[in-house]
Amino acid sequence: MKIVSWNVNGIRACYKKNLTQFIQEQRPDILCLQETKAHIDQVEEPARKLNFSQSLWSSAIRKGYSGVATFFNDTVKGHSLGTGHEHYDKEGRFVITEHKNFDLYNIYFPNGGSGDERHNFKQKFLKDLLVHLKAELAKGKKIVVVGDYNIAHEEIDVYAPVRLSKVSGFLPEEREWLSQFYQLGFIDSFRKFHSGEKERYSWWSYRELARISNHGWRIDYICVSKNLEKNLVSADILDTVEGSDHCPVIAELEF
Repeated sequence: MKIVSWNVNGIRACYKKNLTQFIQEQRPDILCLQETKAHIDQVEEPARKLNFSQSLWSSAIRKGYSGVATFFNDTVKGHSLGTGHEHYDKEGRFVITEHKNFDLYNIYFPNGGSGDERHNFKQKFLKDLLVHLKAELAKGKKIVVVGDYNIAHEEIDVYAPVRLSKVSGFLPEEREWLSQFYQLGFIDSFRKFHSGEKERYSWWSYRELARISNHGWRIDYICVSKNLEKNLVSADILDTVEGSDHCPVIAELEF
């Protein structure tokens, strides 16, 4: 079971670049996209399913903003386009699918960098998500959480940790939330196979032309609950793939 997650920074733009070629080369079983910036009826017909048998889209009420979509071929037992919190769900931040061996959360976490209001919104989002996931784990659920978390965890995950320690996405309270998330019972699939590996990032600022110098952040993750650790066989960052200011991340599980 190959899962790929990618913040495409606009599915319409990425589709015109290399999205279909990337899918043909990687052949993921499940593809999770974030920041689609589109409603399904706004995209070309072939982009609505991208040659998968099924797709689920969660789009923001505000046009051209946020949005996630999950593409898959297997049959799901159920799905949801949110967690029941209207103020998050209206921004198109969740697609949750119940697969045979796990529940999959495709999430576009908020960016808190535009001011206090969005910072506080992000902190509330993180708190509520942790409460939700704790309750699901208590039921014995096996869970995969993929997406653009908009948080780098350790100093190794950003190119300039001292300078960025006061920047949204690498604030102490955000990093502490990720620590709590792992303590709750989740595993960072990339670090399981690439512990201590430096200068591996998944996002580079367009404005700073940061990709050329690899001035990046690792803020895109595929994390699995501990009861799925034995099923993890590989994980990586596909940092040579272009088409967005983020690159795809990948994990493979065997059942």
